[in-house]
Amino acid sequence: MENYEFDNVDLKILSLLQEDASIPYTEIAKKVFVSPGTVHVRMKKMEKWGVVKGTKIQIDYTKLGYDIVAFLGIYLERSDLYDIVINQLKNIPEITTAHYTTGNYSIFVQLVCRDTKHLHYVLHNKIQKLEGIQRTETFISLQENINRPLAI
Repeated sequence: MENYEFDNVDLKILSLLQEDASIPYTEIAKKVFVSPGTVHVRMKKMEKWGVVKGTKIQIDYTKLGYDIVAFLGIYLERSDLYDIVINQLKNIPEITTAHYTTGNYSIFVQLVCRDTKHLHYVLHNKIQKLEGIQRTETFISLQENINRPLAI
């Protein structure tokens, strides 16, 4: 594999796409002062190198009736059960992110639920019954104030 060094053009392209992933390459090209073909080639290289992993739509889950965002610290019975637990957590659709962490918890997840009754059901019937989980600690988000990409 060749070495690919990122320059200011790459960073400007990424910055514009972070603001609006649906912006056409022709519009990006005008703002970065390059040809649309250059934007396309640069994007293909960044995809090949794994810098760009696709595009995602950002959904306001509250508009769909999901009013609870919670964070869950998971204590494992043993650290060697991490892979088993993660594979089980992947099957729970309410979990939107999972992180292997340092500190008190082995795993820290974010989940989205309709209401507290739904959250209780997910915790009690789906998560806390999984093999390898010793206990959990739940934090309910009252408000999200910052949700942004890293400024590059």
